[in-house]
Amino acid sequence: MDNKKNSIRYCNLGRTRFGSVWELQKSIHTAVAENRFEDIFITNEHEHVYTLGKGGNANHLLAGESDLTEAGAEFYSIDRGGDITYHGPGQIVGYPILNLERFKKDIHWYLRQLEEVIIRTLKHFDMEGIRSEGETGVWIGSEKIAALGIKVSRWVTMHGFAFNVNPDLAYFGKIIPCGIFHKGVTSMAEILKEDITISNVSPVLLQEFESVFHVTLRSMDKSEIDMQFVRHSVQQTI
Repeated sequence: MDNKKNSIRYCNLGRTRFGSVWELQKSIHTAVAENRFEDIFITNEHEHVYTLGKGGNANHLLAGESDLTEAGAEFYSIDRGGDITYHGPGQIVGYPILNLERFKKDIHWYLRQLEEVIIRTLKHFDMEGIRSEGETGVWIGSEKIAALGIKVSRWVTMHGFAFNVNPDLAYFGKIIPCGIFHKGVTSMAEILKEDITISNVSPVLLQEFESVFHVTLRSMDKSEIDMQFVRHSVQQTI
């Protein structure tokens, strides 16, 4: 990537259901790949859902259908890499849909950049996020605080990361997170032992995303996305 900053769109969808946002991602991905839409970084906060990446092990979901219903959680097998993970309230879930030809055509580089965004964000709050050799994501000691799982097609990315700010960690007890048996999961609230919210963290994360990817984010309202991709309008939850 050259030294000139790219300008890309940014939209916060708020609280959403996973299925509608997955459909929206697919539509935007196609439009970006066909040069009909700009690169965009989407953030949102999902309702309770478990997602299993392609090649993941379904046995890593420890809950049955009745358990999921009781917990108010959905389940999807999806087209990203990685194993099983949880998304829910209290997480910043980020979906950059970027044409890597405008950045660097290197998937490993891209994953490390996403990790770097999280690591720098944590540093702002005096927390040391680290990488774990041979594993994707960001850790505090031996506990994962951010999971990554992506899909890249025609050098355009989709899916992304889930960053634990203050989720209910009990939901991770229904899975073997990312298929890793010997390590745990944590959150910023758990480590800091204080109230911290997505509204506290999100501005820092956006600033670090701009810095790491050398871009300028231009805000786009959800209604604008709905106008562009009306067939896949995101269902906002109350």
